[in-house]
Amino acid sequence: MKKTAILVALLFASASLFAKVVLPPVIGDNMVLQQQTSAAIFGKAEPGKTVTVKTSWNKKKVSAVADSQTGKWLVRVQTPAAGGPYEIVISDGDKTVLKDVLIGEVWFASGQSNMEMPMKGYGSQPAQNGTKYIVGAKASRPIRVCNIKKQSSIAVQDSCAGSWEKNTPNTVAVTSATAYFFADALQNALDVPVGIIVSSWGGSSIETWIKREVFEKEYPEVDLGHLDGKRPIKRKHHDPSLLYNGQVAPLIPFTFKGIIWYQGEQNRAWPDKYVHLQRSYVKMMREEFQVPDAPFYCVQIAPYPYDNGRKTHSAYLCEAQQKAVEGLEHAGYVTTVDIGEYGTIHPCRKQEVGQRLAWLALRNDYGFDAIEAVAPKYKIVEFHDGKGFVEMKVDGLGLSPMGAEIPGFEIAGPDRKFLPAKAMRDPKRGTVVVVWSDAVPEPVAIRYCWRNWCVGGLYNNFGIPAGPFRTDDWPVNEKDWLD
Repeated sequence: MKKTAILVALLFASASLFAKVVLPPVIGDNMVLQQQTSAAIFGKAEPGKTVTVKTSWNKKKVSAVADSQTGKWLVRVQTPAAGGPYEIVISDGDKTVLKDVLIGEVWFASGQSNMEMPMKGYGSQPAQNGTKYIVGAKASRPIRVCNIKKQSSIAVQDSCAGSWEKNTPNTVAVTSATAYFFADALQNALDVPVGIIVSSWGGSSIETWIKREVFEKEYPEVDLGHLDGKRPIKRKHHDPSLLYNGQVAPLIPFTFKGIIWYQGEQNRAWPDKYVHLQRSYVKMMREEFQVPDAPFYCVQIAPYPYDNGRKTHSAYLCEAQQKAVEGLEHAGYVTTVDIGEYGTIHPCRKQEVGQRLAWLALRNDYGFDAIEAVAPKYKIVEFHDGKGFVEMKVDGLGLSPMGAEIPGFEIAGPDRKFLPAKAMRDPKRGTVVVVWSDAVPEPVAIRYCWRNWCVGGLYNNFGIPAGPFRTDDWPVNEKDWLD
């Protein structure tokens, strides 16, 4: 009799595990759903059960049957223009009510430590203006954050930890400074709710954010033995697919507007590979989350004296980041050559980074055509009279500053030895920079911010800086590369 009672209790307990639907961290109270789209609502329930979702903005119901094996279910709801708060009722016979749901703009933020760096900063590495925004945070302001906790896994996971939080001081303090400043600038400009999902890990490689199937199809030479237990994991945030499995897969297919990405320091020694990996990552994210036109905006890594400030490998990585973006639709990059810090790989001026990302989005995706948010790009160079005349691709208002020397330029003659150069905007042609050095009478090549450590000073008329560029296509000089 006692055994029978225990068995009945166990059966009841196991059944009760599915008494209510189980939701991922991106579906919950305080969340933001992408406006005017078919937004995914998904989770787990008892296999075979019908799950019904009712939204308060239109009183409509949609249903799905939980998978007979996994219990997974998915519905899509049509979202209105930005607004709220609303409620969503999810029921498989037992109701779950999601409260204080907003409709607005949702972005996915990912990368390594410069994306992860919170508003409160790292030890002895503050985020400039972070304190002001932390203490000024008001829960009534429609910015919501979903911080995904770190999770590395050799197998694709169904769940991870995190939740949507309101705009309070405690939330803002631990949120990515870059992502928060991006959300802040968007919300100010658009005057609609903004949601930001942050899934990052300091020191992570791009490979770890890409799923196994991509490597098997596109990069068969990559060793995936750690995923099958054939070799030990070298580092849990470096080896391929580990963070995709733990911090991306559980969020699929939540509907967002676009992606911001700040990563690359860990891959700086392999710029040629990075071009292809970056494109593979973007293609994968768009396909997995079923947002084929999702904008993608990345941040070129900041200047830092890796190994030796005179070496050049970070410049080649910045070049790779630019090439990767130029091979994609609905993509762009911002540069940070003017806001690096010699003493830290984590520059404090994250507000400029977030704002530059937001300005790209506002210009490209939200119709703010009164600004030019794209960085000036190298177009062509001519050499005569001992000087180089570098023409840049830039909007009609031209380059700045006018009448002042521009730092960051180097010039070389036929010996291919680069020396510091003077540079000024051509007073007659607003898109041209004149570069020269008395020590190089016959120049043949020019480089800008082509060192691990540099200070740039070339901008468009809206204060958007040009990134590192070179007029030559010479192969890498091993003496300037990694030790």
